Amino acid sequence: MRIITDSASDITKEEAAKFNIDVIPLLVEFNGKSYMDGIDITKEEFYNKLIDYDDIPKTSMVTAYRFSEYFDKYKDEDIIYIGLSSKLSNSFNQAMLAKEDRTNIHLIDSLNVAMGERILVEYAIKLRDSNKDIEYIIRELEEKRKNIKVIALLDTLEYLQKGGRISKTVAIAGKLLTIKPVIAVIDGKIDLIGKARGSKNGNNLLRELVNKSGGIDFNMPFSLGYSGVSNFMLENYINNSKDLYSEYSDFLPISMIGPTIGTHVGPNAIGIAFYAKNK
Repeated sequence: MRIITDSASDITKEEAAKFNIDVIPLLVEFNGKSYMDGIDITKEEFYNKLIDYDDIPKTSMVTAYRFSEYFDKYKDEDIIYIGLSSKLSNSFNQAMLAKEDRTNIHLIDSLNVAMGERILVEYAIKLRDSNKDIEYIIRELEEKRKNIKVIALLDTLEYLQKGGRISKTVAIAGKLLTIKPVIAVIDGKIDLIGKARGSKNGNNLLRELVNKSGGIDFNMPFSLGYSGVSNFMLENYINNSKDLYSEYSDFLPISMIGPTIGTHVGPNAIGIAFYAKNK
C-alpha cells in the first residue's frame, strides 16, 4: 500500500522519507519563474522572497500528467492519495483524471489544507502501520475528516488584501487598529471568522475558538503551525495556552506553513489543526 499526498500538506521531503510516503510538489511562481514547493525552494526561501515581493505569488495545481507519473510508479500496489481540498484547488480534479479506470487508486479529498491536510495524512500512516486493510482505512479517513478543525490567527491583513479577499481600505484600517484576523477551514474553504485587537486578544480568541470547537482529541494527530522564518508568535501563543495542552505530555508537534497557504496569510501567522473531541 502506498500513501501519496501533495506539498500543500506541508510535509517535508525528510518527513516523507521517514513516513515512507510520496509528496507531490505544487508550484509557486515569482516574477514568472516557477519553483517546485519543497524541491526548488525551501519554506524559508519562500518567505524571504514573499516579504520583498510587491505582488502576491501564484500557486499552481498538480497536473493530471504529473499525477500519472506518480501513480504509474506504484501500478502494482494499492494507492491512497490524500489531496488538497477540491474547493481550494483544481488539483484533486486532475488526480481524478489521472486515475481513469484504475481500481488500485483510491482518492481522498481532505477538504483541507496545510496542517489540516497533514493530520489526515498522519492518521492514514498510523492506520497503515497498524496493518489495517485498505477498505477500513478509506472508511476511517472519510469519516474522521469531518472532525478536523483548523483555526489560524494572522498577523496582518496585508496578504488577504493582496489576494483580493478584503479591500485596501479595510487592510489599512486594520493595520492602524492592530487588527488580527482569525480564519478557519469550513466545508473545504477558508473563511474569515473573527477579528481581535492586538496579539494578546488574538491568542485569547484562538483559545476560545478551540474550546468552542469541542476541544482537542489528543488520541489523534494534531499540529501547531506558523508562517515565516520565526516561530516567536507561536511560542508566545503556546506559553499563553498551556492549559489547552496540559493533558498532552509529549513534545508539541510543530510545522512550518508552506507556500500554498503562506501566500495568502503572510508571515507571522499561527494556527492549530486537530480532531475535535465532541464531534
